[in-house]
Amino acid sequence: MSSAPPAATPGYLAAVRHWIDRNILALGREMRLSYLPPLMVYVAAGISGLTGIVGVFFVKERLGLSAEFLAALGFWAGLPWALKVPLGHLVDLIWRWKAALVFVGAGLIAASLVIMIGLLGHTDSMRAMWSVETWFVLAELLSPIGYVVQDVVADAMTVEAVPRFGADGRPIGMAERKSMNTTVQTLGRVAIIGGSVLVSLANVYLLHGAGALPEAERTLAYLRVYELALVIPFVSVLGVVFGVSLTWRAARRLSARGFAQSDVRRMLNPHGERPPVNWWIFGGGLAFAVVSLGVGVGQVGGGQEIVFGVSMAIVLFLIWRLTGELEADARHVLVGTAMVVFVFRAMPGPGAGSTWWMIDQLGFDQQFLATLSLIGSVLTLAGLFIFRRFMAERSIAYIVGFLTIVSTLLGLPVVGMYYRLHEWTAAHTGGLVDARMIVLIDTALESPLGQIAMVPMLAWIANSAPDRLKATFFAVMASFTNLALAAAQLGTKYLNQIVTVAREVKDATGAIKAPADYSELGMLLVVTTVLSFVLPILAILFVKSSRFRSA
Repeated sequence: MSSAPPAATPGYLAAVRHWIDRNILALGREMRLSYLPPLMVYVAAGISGLTGIVGVFFVKERLGLSAEFLAALGFWAGLPWALKVPLGHLVDLIWRWKAALVFVGAGLIAASLVIMIGLLGHTDSMRAMWSVETWFVLAELLSPIGYVVQDVVADAMTVEAVPRFGADGRPIGMAERKSMNTTVQTLGRVAIIGGSVLVSLANVYLLHGAGALPEAERTLAYLRVYELALVIPFVSVLGVVFGVSLTWRAARRLSARGFAQSDVRRMLNPHGERPPVNWWIFGGGLAFAVVSLGVGVGQVGGGQEIVFGVSMAIVLFLIWRLTGELEADARHVLVGTAMVVFVFRAMPGPGAGSTWWMIDQLGFDQQFLATLSLIGSVLTLAGLFIFRRFMAERSIAYIVGFLTIVSTLLGLPVVGMYYRLHEWTAAHTGGLVDARMIVLIDTALESPLGQIAMVPMLAWIANSAPDRLKATFFAVMASFTNLALAAAQLGTKYLNQIVTVAREVKDATGAIKAPADYSELGMLLVVTTVLSFVLPILAILFVKSSRFRSA
């Protein structure tokens, strides 16, 4: 007697189709042509990772820089993001001409890439002017300044991309615009991660077999990567040009419907009247720049701590001034959200020593690291779709708590590998689950979580900040959360001062100048794992028990 097929099967398939339609296909249907210009600038930011792996091996093979020095350099390279505050206000003031700043940023990015091309292709000529280390530091500092300038404009362009009036001139409702803002911010993360997917594919191809090449051929492989990276500033500039053409087209269409030029400008300009110059913002930005340059050039002891403290004080002061524009309830939500995100992003890592250990002790070469990057980028992109509703329906506190717990659990296998977990798993699985397999699995599971925390906060700012100060609010909150990354670099530097991790350094003849020392790396991994779990959970508990709330 035959049995009927389970009735649940059709229902299960319908549920899967519904989920795919709701979380993935719906995002594609919500895409508008007006979203494309800022997304192209975000894609350029995603492509910036093209030189990341080559940079790691360039430092390891050519420069004798310590993990502590690189953490310090990461601190200085991250500080330009705090300048988003005066730059954001500048964008609000010169709204009609903000596209010019993208060209400035593109020029700085191109200059950084040209320096690295010169170091790889014309080393002797570059060394005749300055040392290779000095050129490298200059390139590392120019690049983030260029990206922060472009990012400020891209944030403003996302506001401009969401129309207030339809093609027929009718106003678009607040609920529909809120949905559009969330879609744009999600697509912005998709664009950034999509760019990283492209560069990961390029790295897998360009660095294939690079580890086995003679030094001269390996240098040429690195050089090709940097030459290809010159497409980055071109993409961002192209996005701005496309945005201008879309605005002209929309203006012509509305004019053809009989609207006066003044009405057309009002419909296409979401910014409204130009805000008054806020000299507190410009003064704070100038003070930050002067203090940073003075401390850095003067090589003042504790310079990073001084700059961080001053910049944090300035940004907090500016947040206090700006939140006066909000109602009390919205102000509490903004402050609570910023606190939780700050602590989550401020957690220190093990630094460059962990990567060096994987290269030296586990045998991870250029191509394998490129493959890891590709897997991470693809799955992070997938995660934006998979967790789309999760981001929209949960509070930031819930999301950060979830990410903290899951990230801690997924970080444990890397800690275990230092204590030879991979040798035990390989012995019990016939060599299948070795170090590379553990890292591949860990990357596959952890990567989708990478961009989740920022999307709800960005969407909240786009929807709730005053119209005439959108770019300023984006800049202030981005500066605050990016200072968290500077705090993370400081924490990483302190931990590398306490715990010694050193790679092998050779001179030009191949003789060993300093031996590798990874004996204390295990303690470093344990400490960073514990801190990254405990501190965000405490921040969430504090916000929950106070008058503040999270978005």
